[in-house]
Amino acid sequence: MAERILILSGSENDKPIVDKVTQVLDEFDVSYKYETASAHRNPDKVERLVKESKADVFIAVTGLSAALPGVVASKTIKPVIGVPVESKLGGLDALLSTVQLPPGVPVATVGIDNGKNAALLAISILALNDKNLEKKLADFRSKWKK
Repeated sequence: MAERILILSGSENDKPIVDKVTQVLDEFDVSYKYETASAHRNPDKVERLVKESKADVFIAVTGLSAALPGVVASKTIKPVIGVPVESKLGGLDALLSTVQLPPGVPVATVGIDNGKNAALLAISILALNDKNLEKKLADFRSKWKK
């Protein structure tokens, strides 16, 4: 089955945050693919992965300069979710870089190290056209109200 979500991280150091994403996607039985590709060290690989992907949503996990989500967004019209990672300055540098992209290149951004929310946001997007996923998400959220 083709992946519904492509997860990209700029470095293997981001794997603990990627694991937070994949745990939630596994819980919801959502297919994904994970790749490591740096916007600075592997820009051609990033572009190829985005252009060749059949995914409906992209999640870009990124620290330091946080260029990856913006680069991904510049290569697709599909939704991109940025996950800033705490590395320097408590992750504020990555957060600010991710949320302050120029007009026309939007990236939805979750909190620092919050891979779980990135996965839930991606699931919310997919649930717009997937009644089964919509029900699973509604059930999940109803547990939070108790």
